[in-house]
Amino acid sequence: MELEKVINERHSTRAFLDKPVPRETIEKLLTLSTKAPSAINLQPWEFTVVMGEERIRLSKVLVKSMRERNISCGPGAVRPLPEYFMDRQRKLMDCILPHLEKGILFQDFINEGSCNFYGAPAAIIVTIDQVFSNARLVDLGIVIGYMVLTAHNMGLGTCPIGLISAFADEIKEMLNIADEKDVVMGIGVGYPDPDSPINQAISDRAPIHEVARFY
Repeated sequence: MELEKVINERHSTRAFLDKPVPRETIEKLLTLSTKAPSAINLQPWEFTVVMGEERIRLSKVLVKSMRERNISCGPGAVRPLPEYFMDRQRKLMDCILPHLEKGILFQDFINEGSCNFYGAPAAIIVTIDQVFSNARLVDLGIVIGYMVLTAHNMGLGTCPIGLISAFADEIKEMLNIADEKDVVMGIGVGYPDPDSPINQAISDRAPIHEVARFY
């Protein structure tokens, strides 16, 4: 598949088929994804892959903790967002809402869906050693970008999920991840359900003149 076609077609998947992803497929996905560049080739990313019943067990713990602690998805801003950011957030809501089943609230769908990896048969937990500063999170962003595009090229759907980092302690305990690692993001991976209306919700992007300046 041509790269430009992959970039244009790829979007977050929020409904997956009940079909396991073979381990060798995940290994190929990670092998290709880690061709990504990193500062002085440090390759600071680390991955824990959770599949099948273990993924379901992890999700039950995350959903329970999310409800008990009343944690919700948010922009992670340190001060009020400018209006143009708020407008982009509203557009995502307007994009998803028409595709939700009647009676399901947007915030509930996002929060519980995130903790459940939207039903994906596999989840990849991305971590980084605490020896690194936040500057190296850029490298993790790059490898995740490679990952979601590679997955689409392989016929897989993905959904990057930041909310799960709020439950780092639970994740590290369940998956035996060392204390000196930080949980950065989770990525649901599986085969998209082509018949699910929610997978028809494709968010738009801001025009280049809003995000780029030329001199």
